[in-house]
Amino acid sequence: MGKQETEMLKGTLEGIVLAILARRPAYGYEITAWLRDQGFVDIAEGTVYALLIRVEQRGLVDVEKVPSTQGPPRKVYTLNAQGRTHLDEFWRTWSFLSERLTRLHEGEI
Repeated sequence: MGKQETEMLKGTLEGIVLAILARRPAYGYEITAWLRDQGFVDIAEGTVYALLIRVEQRGLVDVEKVPSTQGPPRKVYTLNAQGRTHLDEFWRTWSFLSERLTRLHEGEI
């Protein structure tokens, strides 16, 4: 992943993770694996875990410890009402920026 792509991803990763959690509860490694499957191969697990801690502290997700057959209990994150509101705002901002960038790219503005 190039430097520009990495920088752009930093600005949107929170919204991407919240969008993943809007589909279903997940734990950190699942989220990281999904991102890698989608082509974000340079995403470090530590980046995702740090982001999950931040969104938990901001009250955007609920967390449940679930027993694991492969070690200690896993923290499963679920998007809550405050997180859905935040995600809705992310999508509104994304749409605004995307529309304007597309118009700029196509020479309309």
